Amino acid sequence: MSDSNSQPKKFDPTTTISSEFGIFGIPLTEEECKLVLLPVPWEVTTSYGKGASNGPRIIREASEQIDLFDFETKNAYEAGYFMREISEDVMTKSKKYKELAQKVIELKTEQSDDTAQIQKLTEVVNAASKELTEWVYQQTKSILKAGKLFGLVGGDHSTPLGAIKAICEQHSANDQSEVGILHIDAHSDTRQAYQGFEQSHASIMYNVMNLALKPKKLVQVGIRDFCEEEYNFVQSRPDIKTFFDIGIKQRQLKGESWASIATDIISELPQKVYISFDIDGLDPRYCPSTGTPVIGGLSADEVFFLFNLVAQSGRTIVGFDLNEVSSGDAEESEWDGNVGARMLYKLCNWTIVTNK
Repeated sequence: MSDSNSQPKKFDPTTTISSEFGIFGIPLTEEECKLVLLPVPWEVTTSYGKGASNGPRIIREASEQIDLFDFETKNAYEAGYFMREISEDVMTKSKKYKELAQKVIELKTEQSDDTAQIQKLTEVVNAASKELTEWVYQQTKSILKAGKLFGLVGGDHSTPLGAIKAICEQHSANDQSEVGILHIDAHSDTRQAYQGFEQSHASIMYNVMNLALKPKKLVQVGIRDFCEEEYNFVQSRPDIKTFFDIGIKQRQLKGESWASIATDIISELPQKVYISFDIDGLDPRYCPSTGTPVIGGLSADEVFFLFNLVAQSGRTIVGFDLNEVSSGDAEESEWDGNVGARMLYKLCNWTIVTNK
């Protein structure tokens, strides 16, 4: 077993292994890899589409089709990437508590007067979500303690709260986090709660920005679906900067380049960056099965350019998450898994490059 300071083991990129082990067909153990991915198959509070809990699986299955050499990051993969096994326990609990959450949503939609049942079920779901957050927090801490770089693969967008908490704690000084969040999403995700669920996918950034040790800055990109409460929240916080999708599009339609806009986005971030990427931040043609698709959004090239610019600016990617890649109503979604795998690969590569 290699220690965290040793050079990663190199390998023949033509060698492939089962998708039940690791990621991208890289035949290395967790100990031999520099970057470790935590899969979180959880979608309890989703209220529209479904299948996000299958995200880690369909991404892993599609990942073996990727040619490892990358034009931008060259042989970054030689540092080694490993995805832990998908937890059957988390998957089972996700199914169990999603049924309860859906019952709450159904009762509220029907304007049921059975408030006692609604409250009881809501409390059970909230408790389960907190338990999941604590599990993610402890898993993340164990990965970081081993000297690894960290990435999370969801699941719905509620899943990275515990991971972001651990990352902020690791990168802090004088009781303040040094980490800025680059948040790519169609949604602001800053509701205090949604349908009564305190750790809903619609509340992840509200919860993140109210952590005891919160990020230094939240920079949101591509936001185009939000309520008045969320708009007022982000506008009231000097530590939040939102680049709304309509504002981006208006600048582009007036002739401004994406390079100029992306430079403005990156300038808002501190030196240490955590990327939180909800796949619905992309134009929905890329991942049409995602849970809550919204017209508009970024192209794959615009996202790749943004990642590149983070690296060019001299900033360090200290962790990331990729969420809401979904199988939809089917058990499989080959296209969504393919796009998700390629987005994940770029995130892995740029994380390695910025930590050399």
